[in-house]
Amino acid sequence: MKVNFQSKSRKFPSRLSFSRQLLVTAPVVALLTGGSLLGGYRLGIEAGASTPFDETGVLRFHQEIDRQRKDLEEARLQARAHLDAIALRLGDMQADLLRIEALGEQLVRVGELDPEEFNFEEPPPRGGLDPSPDAVSLELPELQSEIDLFSRSIADRTHKMELIQGLFINGRIQQEIEPAGRPVEKGWISSNYGYRKDPFNGRKTFHQGVDIASKRGSPVHAVASGVVMEARKKSGYGYYIEINHADGLVTKYAHNSKVFVESGDLVEKGDIIGLVGSSGRSTGPHVHFEISRNGKSINPSSYLE
Repeated sequence: MKVNFQSKSRKFPSRLSFSRQLLVTAPVVALLTGGSLLGGYRLGIEAGASTPFDETGVLRFHQEIDRQRKDLEEARLQARAHLDAIALRLGDMQADLLRIEALGEQLVRVGELDPEEFNFEEPPPRGGLDPSPDAVSLELPELQSEIDLFSRSIADRTHKMELIQGLFINGRIQQEIEPAGRPVEKGWISSNYGYRKDPFNGRKTFHQGVDIASKRGSPVHAVASGVVMEARKKSGYGYYIEINHADGLVTKYAHNSKVFVESGDLVEKGDIIGLVGSSGRSTGPHVHFEISRNGKSINPSSYLE
């Protein structure tokens, strides 16, 4: 096949010759070339489209790092919380130990024990061989368990020592509130408890106390600790004092020349509450001493030493 091209600048024609085979294969080559270009273009687009997936992976990587960082921080806070709890328990145990030491020192004094043998200011003597090479440190759960066991032991020992202290103190209190001894230091019993002849009319009457003759103006002592219920001048009794004690016991002191207490006063055993006199229905200086339990008169002789 021949194709003629006429050039304006040239007077002679230009000719190009194309064979039939070239004309047949040219469209095929063009089609293949275009397909290749189109495929490359599409691959380029797909390659560009893969970039967001890479960014998502990086984002997930950073998120994982953040999560692990948060887990580490949470673990650190939990460890700190455990340490704070252990420190708090140790503080409570230290306070309990101080209380036990105070109780122990008091019991040593009250029980009149050897202070060198029971010295609460020094740790108990202990000893042992060097630790073996296979010795291991306690883990946190084991340490927590040991602390819990030790804390319960301290609480048990404290309770028992408080009970012992209570027994000592109650014994001493019982001695204080139990009427014992005479209301005067010197004197003699001039009239006993029970039926007797009335010193004024000679009739047989019941005497509800004992009369203890003593020097006028001698101090009158409370024979037990208690609360003053009455301190006044009373018909027949003269200057009269009544003290309420435990277990329904009441002591009464009559015929005093002076009274040094008032109603509502708290008195201890041995306190001076008045002076010996002969006020009221009396023939001479003495103390009329009575004891009653739950409102009923009892013989004071068993309480007099």
